[in-house]
Amino acid sequence: MDGEPRRMLHVEETMGTVFSLDVREVADAARPRVRAALDGAAAWLHRVDELFSTWRPDSQISRLHRGELDVSQCDADVRDVLRLCEEAERLSDGWFSSRHAGRVDPTGLVKGWAVERAAQMLASAGAGSVCVNGGGDIQTHGGPWRVGIADPLRPGELVAVVEARDELAVATSGPAERGCHILDPYTGAPPAEPLASVTVVCRSLADADAWATAACAMGAERARPWLQRLPDAAAFAVTADGATWQTSGFARYDAAMFV
Repeated sequence: MDGEPRRMLHVEETMGTVFSLDVREVADAARPRVRAALDGAAAWLHRVDELFSTWRPDSQISRLHRGELDVSQCDADVRDVLRLCEEAERLSDGWFSSRHAGRVDPTGLVKGWAVERAAQMLASAGAGSVCVNGGGDIQTHGGPWRVGIADPLRPGELVAVVEARDELAVATSGPAERGCHILDPYTGAPPAEPLASVTVVCRSLADADAWATAACAMGAERARPWLQRLPDAAAFAVTADGATWQTSGFARYDAAMFV
């Protein structure tokens, strides 16, 4: 019907997870561009897997680990991600690390970075409202969108809902889906005071992904004051005993505030 927002949806499987690319408010004149951008974004996500997969022996990350490539010989996107990892490590005082078991492993940042780029591609093509979800990490442009934060201790339930009305990123880390896969980089052991989950909200999903990973590695006591100090970011956490806390900036994203 004329006047209704037009929607286009694409689902893609790669990088060991499922990506949903949801665009709304697509004018008729922009539909061909947005359709091409959806195809381009899907191809981009597969390209990221080809470059960064730690499971594929032919990826540049695997070849870098084996000494077959120098960083200067890598694709520009690989160099960009490794630079962002260095910045995240510096900002987190080493709690974010792009190394695991002695090898280069930027998986704590690269999925968020890839989703952020895909969302930018769609917005630039003329989509009025964009939401790209990569395994639960989300980047939006336009809106409004409502993003549920899953309860890590009660499958199928939510602990909070974030309202996104413009460019916004929401990333959650924790052991609920994959077990304890984030380790203390200083000891190589699980965090001494583990969080059940921590969600970071900011404008960039690359940042949100890295910061949520770092906060999980820190554990509950260190994470809260560090997250509170982060500029232009907010966080919501669930502790191992089911209690919750949030940084002071989270209230402005709480969907309950927009009811």
